[in-house]
Amino acid sequence: MCILRFLPYFSRMIRVVILGAGNVAQHLYAGLKKESSVQIIQCYNRKGIVWDSDKQKTTVVKDLNLLQEADVYILALSDNAIEEVSTNLSFQNRLVVHTSGSIPMKSIHNTNRRGVFYPLQTFSKEKEVNFQEIPFCIEAENKDDETTLKKLASTLSNKIYSISSEQRNVLHVSAVFVNNFTNYLMSTGKDICETHQVPFEILHPLIIETAGKATNMNPDEAQTGPAIRKDSKTIDRHLKILEDPTQIKIYKTLTEAIQSKYGKKL
Repeated sequence: MCILRFLPYFSRMIRVVILGAGNVAQHLYAGLKKESSVQIIQCYNRKGIVWDSDKQKTTVVKDLNLLQEADVYILALSDNAIEEVSTNLSFQNRLVVHTSGSIPMKSIHNTNRRGVFYPLQTFSKEKEVNFQEIPFCIEAENKDDETTLKKLASTLSNKIYSISSEQRNVLHVSAVFVNNFTNYLMSTGKDICETHQVPFEILHPLIIETAGKATNMNPDEAQTGPAIRKDSKTIDRHLKILEDPTQIKIYKTLTEAIQSKYGKKL
């Protein structure tokens, strides 16, 4: 369910500890530190990395036993580290959440109250993000903790969804298709252009238009190209241009998939 209204007023700031040093941790820190209703009281990472010049080193710890009391502990860690770190926390009955798209909430050790605080977006180290445009998928074991997470998310975005672990995993699979696989295909297109000394930037407007269509109309209705037209001559010409066996395989696989979906055979 999408929450598009202001959540009830809370009398004090939400105290947050962020655990991790990757892209998600750094972007969440940058976003939350600007909010007057949020207090980042501490950060944890194994190397004691300080993310910006105005952050005091004393608020960054390398020892889990030194974590202070907070309202929410955000495990912005790799999927493989979530269970281990949550097991090694020295306190009990506090709200501990992870930011993973695919890991179940119950992967967090049950000595603490568990939840999920998942911003559905791709994060790159050097690219600033606009959290107002990012949906947050929230999950918790009880209503009070869910309310806390919604309030925390609402400081960054109005796009807040209550999503179960099963639903979140479905979203994550879909996200791999629309983001990771699509980006790989764009990288492949860049490689093909470079092989034949053609500027990849010529394709930039097409990339932008394609993404725009996907969000403004049904992608099924936006599908174009030689595969859906059953243009075998163009398909054959394309295959003769390609030299890399992986590129040829991908081209054939996607052509067959498009034609199968839209009822046309090779």
